[in-house]
Amino acid sequence: MRTTTRTLLAAGLVLGVVAGPAIPPALASAPAAVPAAAPASAHSANSALEDAIADLPTAQATAALVRVGGSEGVWRGSSGVHDLKTNRPADPAARFRAGSVTKVFTAAVALQLAAEGRLDLDRSARSYLPDLIPASYGGVTVRQLLNHTHGIPAPDFPGDTVEEWYANRFRIHDPKDMVRSATSKKREFKPGERQHYLNIGYTIAGLLIERVTGDSYEHQVARRTLEPLGLRDTYFPGSDPRITGPHNHGYQVMKLDDGTTGLRDVSVWGTTDGWAAGDLISTTADLERFTKALFQGRVVRGPLLEEMFTLPKVADFRTGAPAAYSVGLSMKELGGREVWGKTGGRWGYNAAIASTRDGSRTLVYSVNSTDAKGQDTNKVALNIMVATFGEP
Repeated sequence: MRTTTRTLLAAGLVLGVVAGPAIPPALASAPAAVPAAAPASAHSANSALEDAIADLPTAQATAALVRVGGSEGVWRGSSGVHDLKTNRPADPAARFRAGSVTKVFTAAVALQLAAEGRLDLDRSARSYLPDLIPASYGGVTVRQLLNHTHGIPAPDFPGDTVEEWYANRFRIHDPKDMVRSATSKKREFKPGERQHYLNIGYTIAGLLIERVTGDSYEHQVARRTLEPLGLRDTYFPGSDPRITGPHNHGYQVMKLDDGTTGLRDVSVWGTTDGWAAGDLISTTADLERFTKALFQGRVVRGPLLEEMFTLPKVADFRTGAPAAYSVGLSMKELGGREVWGKTGGRWGYNAAIASTRDGSRTLVYSVNSTDAKGQDTNKVALNIMVATFGEP
C-alpha cells in the first residue's frame, strides 16, 4: 500500500518535492537528532510524523524541520544534522531557502494591488510593460501569468546539468533580461488554453508590481506581508548567495572535483534566477504564521482570495491532466479532503506550506534534500505530507 501511495502522490501532488540516490557511505554512520514533538490530538498521526523524519541523515535528506498546526492538533519535530562535518543536531529554528513558496507571497501582493484597483487581472501584461512584453505576447493577461496559463516559455540559462549550474552559481540574472529571453521565443500555446508551471510568469508579475507601485518588489512584499505579520526571519537575499543567520547546511549529489559522485555543500548559491518566483529565505515558524493568516483571509481580503482557490478549467501542457495550479497555490485531495499549498526547491533545500481550506490542519516543512530539484518525489517530504493529511 505504501508503494501505491507514493506513486499516486508523486504523480498528482504537484507540490515540487524530490528523491535522492542510494545512501552514500558518508551518511551511513552519521548520527541523527531525536525528533521533538508537542502533543497532538491523534497519537497515530504523531507516530507517523515521527517516523517520517526518523533516522536522518539518510541518502534522501540530511535534515528536516516540521510544524503541524490547526484545530486538529499541534506537532513540532526536527531531525538530522546541522552539517555533515560536525554532525550537530539540526537547528529547528533555522532559516532555509523556500524556493517557489515565494510565489505565494508574490501572488498575494498582486491580488492586494488588484483589490486596490492598481492592477487588473483581466488586463494584458503588455499594457503595463509595453517596453518589455512584445506584441506577440500582447494577449497574455495578468491572471494568466499568475495561474501559469500564459504560454510563455522558460528563458535560456547557462548549463544543463547540476554541475554546470553549480559552476554558474554566483552569476547574477536580471529579471528583465530573463523576460526578454523568454518572450523572444515562440509561445508554447495560446494564452488561456493550457497550463504549464514555470517561473517566468512570476518574474513578470514581480516586474508588474514594481511598475504599478513605483517601488521595488522586495519592499512591497515586506511592507504588505512580512512586516504586518511580524515575519522577522523572512527576507529576500538579493544578490547575496549566502543564508544569513542560523541555517542548516544543504547538500547536493553531483560529480566532485576528483571525478567521483558524492555530496557537495551547496548552502552558498545565488538565487537571482528565481527572484519573485523563488528566492525567499524563511523559517518554519514564519511560514506557519503566514499560512494561517493567508487561509484566514488576513493577507488577501474579500472575494479576490478565491482566485487562490480556483483552478483554471484547462489541461496540463505536458501531461493532459486537469490543471492543478491556481493563483499562487496548488491543490490535491489527501485524506478525503482538499489540501491547498505550495512547495519550493532550491539546491540543497525543499520547503512546503499546505493547509485544508478551513485551516483545521496546516503543515510547513523544510527538508534538506540531497537532490532538491530532481524529477521524483523525495521520500522524506512525501512521508511528511501523507502523515499530516492522509493518503490520496
